[in-house]
Amino acid sequence: MDRPVVYADLSLSRGRGPESSSPPSLPQDVCQGPPWHQLALKLGCAGIILLVLSVIGLSVLVISLTQTSPIEKSSVDVQENRNYTTETPVPLQCSIHWSQLQDKCIFFSGSSNTWKDSLADCSQRESSLLLIQDLEELRHIHDLIKTEGILYWFGLNFTLSEKNWKWINGSFLDHDILQIFGENKENSCAAISKTKVFSSNCDSENKWICEKKLKPVRNKVCPNS
Repeated sequence: MDRPVVYADLSLSRGRGPESSSPPSLPQDVCQGPPWHQLALKLGCAGIILLVLSVIGLSVLVISLTQTSPIEKSSVDVQENRNYTTETPVPLQCSIHWSQLQDKCIFFSGSSNTWKDSLADCSQRESSLLLIQDLEELRHIHDLIKTEGILYWFGLNFTLSEKNWKWINGSFLDHDILQIFGENKENSCAAISKTKVFSSNCDSENKWICEKKLKPVRNKVCPNS
């Protein structure tokens, strides 16, 4: 007995096969991220901008302080100096009892002593026995000696080993400057009068002349004086 054959029509939608299928589209919010992430990104950008502006402002402030600080310091120093004793420079001058001669100060002793002791006295006065440099200075010394017949030791003595007149600074006498009257012998020292220079025994007692360099003297001036 034959069974009846049943036919059925299957309708398949085109484009739905495995080979033509496409993945479903993702929601838009998934690509953009959550709102807190966007807020954090904006805050980070703002923080970076503020940091850059702070660095620039700090650099400008440091440069400004560097340029103005010397001026401000000078103003402060001037103000402080007004509250303290100030020193005012005055022309070069010699101490009391000393006389100026060219670029030096000279001292005429009032007492008499040997040449060696006269040398020591000048040293105690932070000076030395007079060294006559040239003819002009020699004339000035003659003029400063007021009394005839009084002799003054100065820094020249005769050395027997070298048989020459020698200054206390180690140099030898230029005879074109000084003409010494008297014997050139052992223990002879030079002494000057108002008119001449003599050789005298170093152990005899004469007055003496000291010299020292002329230095600036500063007088202190008090405010409001």
